[in-house]
Amino acid sequence: MPAATQKIFIDGPAGKIETILSVPASTPQGIAIIAHPHPLHGGTMDNKVIQTLFNTLQLLDFAVVKFNFRGVGASDGVFDHGTGEIDDVIAVTAAIRGQFGNTTVKLPLLLGGFSFGGGIQLHAAEKLNPDFLILIAPSVANLKAPPVPDSTQLTLIVQGDRDDIVLPEQILAWATPKSQPIVFIPGAGHFFHGKLMLLKQLILTFFSNKT
Repeated sequence: MPAATQKIFIDGPAGKIETILSVPASTPQGIAIIAHPHPLHGGTMDNKVIQTLFNTLQLLDFAVVKFNFRGVGASDGVFDHGTGEIDDVIAVTAAIRGQFGNTTVKLPLLLGGFSFGGGIQLHAAEKLNPDFLILIAPSVANLKAPPVPDSTQLTLIVQGDRDDIVLPEQILAWATPKSQPIVFIPGAGHFFHGKLMLLKQLILTFFSNKT
């Protein structure tokens, strides 16, 4: 049976948060919360990189959530320069975890994000201690992102070597102090034009090898 997908609204610190939730027909392998690119530069949960991540995690039988940050789409509030957006992630995570609170085993948590959303997820990870992180061209410099938490079991970071928005040298400078591995895709720009199938396969391979 295919996953059941529905739109829901979650109570957040700035009002309602517009959310799409996909629940697998079988027991979920985990909960995945996905964050989109910069709201002031056209970023929404319908971004094609976000949709690729969403669809791929469906195939891996996660309960997957994508949502619009405050002030985007039908979500209440206004852009808060990252601070409020971290709170949005925490609110969405708490609400979705609450929906699966009756399971006997606590489901693993995955935080995923692209660009601005990736940087936000690194900040949220400090408070949420996710089991998994998937970060696509995360804005580590602009958002002064912290390192991956030591408690996170598995991390996949994907970066295009021709990215002119999140510069390769910026993410390398962020990664170097903790020797954080990064997968570079040759020829890929920031939006991974023509590389989305490769991105999907990287994620599938990452989990097939690691879990």
